[in-house]
Amino acid sequence: MKKLIFSLALLVSAFSQAQNNTCYWQQHVDYDMNVDMNVENYRYTGTQELVYTNNSPDTLNKVYYHMFFNAFQPGSEMDRRLQDIKDPDGRMVNNKGDRQNPDYESRIAKLKEDEIGYLRATSLTQDGKKVETEEEETILIVHLAEPILPGKSTTFKMEFEGQVPVQIRRSGRNNADGVALSMTQWYPKLAEYDFEGWHADPYIAREFHGVWGDFDVTINIDKDYIIGGTGVLQNPEEIGYGYEEKGTKVKHKGKKLAWNFKAEKVHDFAWAADPDFIHDKLETESGVMLHFLYKDDPKVTEAWKKIQPETAKLLAFFNKHIGPYPWPQYSVIQGGDGGMEYAMCTLITGGEDYNSLLGTTAHEFAHSWFQQLLATNESEHPWMDEGFTTYISGLAQKTIKGTSGNPFAGSYRGYNYIATSGAEQPQTTHGDRYDINTAYSIAAYSKGAVFLAQLGYIIGQENLAKTLNRYYDEWKFKHPTPNDFIRVAEKVSGAELHWYLTDWTETTNQIDYAINSVEEAENGTKVTLERKGLMPMPVEVTVTLNDGSKKLYYMPLRMMRWEKPAEGDVERIVKEDWPWAYPTYDLEIDTPKANIKSIEIDESQLMADVNRSNNTYGQVDSE
Repeated sequence: MKKLIFSLALLVSAFSQAQNNTCYWQQHVDYDMNVDMNVENYRYTGTQELVYTNNSPDTLNKVYYHMFFNAFQPGSEMDRRLQDIKDPDGRMVNNKGDRQNPDYESRIAKLKEDEIGYLRATSLTQDGKKVETEEEETILIVHLAEPILPGKSTTFKMEFEGQVPVQIRRSGRNNADGVALSMTQWYPKLAEYDFEGWHADPYIAREFHGVWGDFDVTINIDKDYIIGGTGVLQNPEEIGYGYEEKGTKVKHKGKKLAWNFKAEKVHDFAWAADPDFIHDKLETESGVMLHFLYKDDPKVTEAWKKIQPETAKLLAFFNKHIGPYPWPQYSVIQGGDGGMEYAMCTLITGGEDYNSLLGTTAHEFAHSWFQQLLATNESEHPWMDEGFTTYISGLAQKTIKGTSGNPFAGSYRGYNYIATSGAEQPQTTHGDRYDINTAYSIAAYSKGAVFLAQLGYIIGQENLAKTLNRYYDEWKFKHPTPNDFIRVAEKVSGAELHWYLTDWTETTNQIDYAINSVEEAENGTKVTLERKGLMPMPVEVTVTLNDGSKKLYYMPLRMMRWEKPAEGDVERIVKEDWPWAYPTYDLEIDTPKANIKSIEIDESQLMADVNRSNNTYGQVDSE
């Protein structure tokens, strides 16, 4: 009987461990592609050998490919969305009206047959066996010849053909700056499968999610064209154009050059090409080689030269404040339709306005960490890459420029605008499902940046800095979720923070704390505070006396089960916790009312209070 009981105990223990197994896994893919580009008609053909490893616990009976270029055709989902949304992306439409009375026309709807984009698989096999496929615009459904078992790999061989669309969004030919080819989202890309299942989202102009892997890509193109992009060029002595070692003589043979790039541990591959590119290189202190490719145009060359040492400074800042850039090179390339990040490179338009070029470069380079290295699902959690990038690039520019003030003030203004407009949607909204583009942009960029800046208010700046470093250490080369990030912040600080993630990202609850009254009290002054909004926060109140001295009163939020460490030189008095369910709180101050010059909730202005007009009493000094 004892043996039976012992065996049952072991079985229950093993079952319990299995039920609580939260072991992380992710898929892996290796691409070997050879592409031939015709620069006369902007059509290309290619072969792709793709080795897919199923690291999931599931048996897969189908896979999906993204065929992004099919979005650039009249009648596509992207085209239809442009015609229905109230505030379409200005780059993608023609306004036949004026600013006050716009009349938008989709540029995709006007594309001719030789201007559209397309991407087609002309043949596809799995381990030598033909597979059945269905094309649903930007998604290719593949019914497997044989299931892929957990832990097993399979090889897909595909022949494909495509046409580069007129530049409308991110990808395309002959953009506004005259760059011939901006080749992004250009190849058949396997969709991601993770603990949530398949992410075969149609392409409707938002961003991306991809499988980690290695790329070996050969691009055959007219010998006069210069390429920059993802990966490290493997045959620089055959290519030249500034990639070769100094002193090497390069002689081009034939009409085309075969550019061979390799990139390890990335989840995308992009490139751009133009016959008039200038190519500059800058080796940084960390050993990373920076490449700059831009048009030989006197209107922009000065800014593109000036940005080069600043990019090296940005690299050093991000290496310190996030973690070391892990790849051997990074390319800043003139191309695309604004600024967009890709693996080991970015495409940026412009250059006539240096400050704009610097700001865009800072933002896009920061994406090498927040999304290219810490590869969140941008479709579901765009605020985790756009917001975190906005936060860290704002800090970087402040440091490099030596400016003062709050670098996130614009993000706070943007958030406050949407929060009080009635048009806000929760940050958990899928990127494609925002009612208006403005709501998407502010949720992703502004509210996402405020998430981090405000977290510094909640747990302290030192803890926030440590959180970013540890987040990098624990989640680089992976696919972190919002909960993964907030758990890192909890482990670093010791605070309970799930409430913050829930209220800020899953609801549109607002923060609004107010000073209701200031009264004489037996032992000083009683300040009655009120929580008017639904979202809880720890509260800091700064009391400035007539002699100019200050005291900081800190009321921890009970559900955090923790209090923030003291920061700065101002005397801090920690009061009793403020439980969320209590709408008011009586703050006792041991100073007579007559001696008080001012009282202010959140002097730092890092708490995203939607109505700061009720945050002050008395004469508050403005900075």
